[in-house]
Amino acid sequence: MTTVRYQPDEKPPLTLSVGIGLQLGALNIAAVMLIPLVVMRAAGTTDDYLAWAVLASVVVCGLATAVQAVRAGRIGAGHVIVMGTSGAFVPATIMALGQGGPALLATLVAVTALVPLVLSWRLSLFQRILTPAVSGTVIMLIPVTVMPFISSLLAGGPDGGALPGAPLSFFATVAIIGGLALKATGPLRIWAPVIGVVAGSAIAGYHGLYDLERVAAAPWVDLPQARPPGFDLTFGPAFWTLLPSFLLVAVIAAIRTMSSAIAVQRVSWRRRDRAIDFRSVQGAVTTDGVGNLLAGLAGTVPGSATTTSVALTQLTGVAARAVGIVAGATFVALAFLPKAFAILLAIPDPVFAAYLVVLLAMLFSIGMKIVLQDGLGYREGIVVGIAFLAGVSFQHGLVFPEQISAFAGGLLANGMNAGGFTAILMTLLVRLTEPRHMRIEIRFDPSELPRIRSFLDDFSSGSGWGREMADRLAAAAEEAILSLMQDDRQTRADASATDLGDARGHGDQTRQDASRRLLLVAHREPDAAVLELYVAPQGENIQDRVALLGETAEGASVGREVSLRLLRHLASSVRHRQYHETDILTIRVQGIG
Repeated sequence: MTTVRYQPDEKPPLTLSVGIGLQLGALNIAAVMLIPLVVMRAAGTTDDYLAWAVLASVVVCGLATAVQAVRAGRIGAGHVIVMGTSGAFVPATIMALGQGGPALLATLVAVTALVPLVLSWRLSLFQRILTPAVSGTVIMLIPVTVMPFISSLLAGGPDGGALPGAPLSFFATVAIIGGLALKATGPLRIWAPVIGVVAGSAIAGYHGLYDLERVAAAPWVDLPQARPPGFDLTFGPAFWTLLPSFLLVAVIAAIRTMSSAIAVQRVSWRRRDRAIDFRSVQGAVTTDGVGNLLAGLAGTVPGSATTTSVALTQLTGVAARAVGIVAGATFVALAFLPKAFAILLAIPDPVFAAYLVVLLAMLFSIGMKIVLQDGLGYREGIVVGIAFLAGVSFQHGLVFPEQISAFAGGLLANGMNAGGFTAILMTLLVRLTEPRHMRIEIRFDPSELPRIRSFLDDFSSGSGWGREMADRLAAAAEEAILSLMQDDRQTRADASATDLGDARGHGDQTRQDASRRLLLVAHREPDAAVLELYVAPQGENIQDRVALLGETAEGASVGREVSLRLLRHLASSVRHRQYHETDILTIRVQGIG
């Protein structure tokens, strides 16, 4: 694995930032343009609106990519994250254009932009419902929902049949993209979609299917012509029927952005065991929402984060924020090059259909990976299986088609809606029927330690453990709480923060600690006890500090290090998730007896 040469907070030479940023923009621009092209072609929109939708997508994705790198307050991740148009929205956007036109699409996209904004504001509250089983199932149902639109792209002849040369260009494009994706490595694999589309277009051009006149007529440089469609504020039946699909996919797109934000953190810092900063993840999801709001105003396809920057960061070792700013600026600059757009707009429908087939296959595999990423237990397997079958059955009218099509304006006739709702309802049922976790809410103050010990005594005896386990849990909880308190005072105040002995003596506690609340939740697993501590945000990440024990930290007090060492000895694992609204410290203690 390549060593990180420049971390996000470091400044590489300008020429290096520009070179890698241009490369990142070039690698992603085709994908950003192809998805809205596929959507508009499948929906049969006018050429003028198609050109505007593609242009708007490129500009919005460029602005969002630059914002991700900047990180201003709660907006932006502070990492190199490329924002692209989302293939997950393909079926929903095609249906919106078909049932209500660009104005309905703009309204739905703008409304569903609220989803990532709400998720980012209280991200810690949604982690237990938005599970890999739910999001993976919805993604696997996307091909089921969108496949019928492919036939409309292939039936381009006057009698509804295929044009001469269409089958050859279609199968050649599928074969080339699929073959390179299976066998190629490195940059060749990344460029597989572009190579396949170029080859397919060349074959189609030989048969007269490529519109060279459009390319020749387009100028090299020109100011873009804005054509936003406005909003459809009638909120008719089509809006309410399609809204659940958009909301579900918006949740999935936000989860993908979260995953991308986590993945890029893992390769952007020299310390590979560095804890994930969920405040950065929240900033990435907020930018997702802002970008989708701009996409709604423009009337184009919404987007989400991609993971292409992860591979390039690993390859180059450069994770500096300047790279993301240059990549975003590259997208925006291309909006002033009409000939580049004309080259893409002239690509024949059969070639787009082939690209869409490969895209759907990749989405299905991504869905499977998400389902399996944390292991597929018995309950998760039942949720995925039933939800997927429900989606397929309702989409193809295999279960009570008359009743389903009449229910709520055909809401469940869409496979993503039916499968997604099924997965969410079953997950909620599992959560509601789990054994109740024990919890206690107290002041965030050392004087509450006796109450915590009494609470953990009751939990240990109720879980079938003895006094030794109760003492171990109480000691682990005490060290965790004291570590949080010491770190909070250290970051808030100055070098004269109260040491561990003062904390144990319940002495010099600040008023801020006394006004804060601590929620302690305890539950048993087959071979261990898990304690979760919820408290208002504070400073450093304890998980990082535990991992760094043994390294000399400048300014660290002996008391703080002793508390951390005790915590590491008592707990089998320590995980600290820092959000803007709360800190969650999860401690796993191996069972005794």
